[in-house]
Amino acid sequence: MKKVLTIAVIALFVFASCKKETTTTEPVQITPSPPKEAEIVEPAGDQCYAWKSNGSIIEMSFNVNSHQEVNGKLSYNLVGKDKNEGTLIGNMKGDTLVADYTFNSEGASSVREVVFLQKDGAFIEGYGDVVEANNKVSFKDKSKLKFDAKNTLIKVDCKVE
Repeated sequence: MKKVLTIAVIALFVFASCKKETTTTEPVQITPSPPKEAEIVEPAGDQCYAWKSNGSIIEMSFNVNSHQEVNGKLSYNLVGKDKNEGTLIGNMKGDTLVADYTFNSEGASSVREVVFLQKDGAFIEGYGDVVEANNKVSFKDKSKLKFDAKNTLIKVDCKVE
């Protein structure tokens, strides 16, 4: 019985001393892992949205890169008004798309600031007081914009051109 007890104590002592050795080694250095590939990959294709009401149509398609820069197209075909279509270049700022809309209407090229609020997978266009400077129409104060849910552009399948 003494032999078994002695062997058990020695085994416990050896086990405990081995454990101490592993805890007294140099600390393990932790290096942050690089960002995952999926976090920096750009979307594969355009996102498309449209609003239709009583014959009027607004269509928007764009792509957002890894720097939240937006590049796309926007067109307004409103009943009783000339159709205009052009390019959309801007940035996503959180849930808000702020961009310059460069378009042709009545034979003239114009630039107008547009703002769309992204909500529930759709975009709502913002309206407010504007000023014109340097051949561009911009909002006076973006914090006072109104977003009317009746003008909501919903996600649609992109047209193949």
